[in-house]
Amino acid sequence: MTHITASELKQRIDSGENLRIIDVREPAEYAENNMGGILLPLGHIANMQLDDIDDFKNDELIIHCKGGTRSLQACLILEQAGFTNLVNLTGGITAWQKL
Repeated sequence: MTHITASELKQRIDSGENLRIIDVREPAEYAENNMGGILLPLGHIANMQLDDIDDFKNDELIIHCKGGTRSLQACLILEQAGFTNLVNLTGGITAWQKL
């Protein structure tokens, strides 16, 4: 697992990169604000309900939550499930909103 800051992520998005962003917050949090990524709550990841992302095991996945704690947990679980290129958004969507 590696880490990315909100400003680094913004630069990559602004440059036109096609990124796979996974939001591990709850549906109500996602409904309030989101970055357009795939919603896959941490509880689903912990229960290995990974059908939505199973085809992306070797792709770069940028994982985020509100502040970075749940996404860190998600990255650790996904690593154990065989995902090989995980990136944790430091500071989560809170840092993203400050940009």
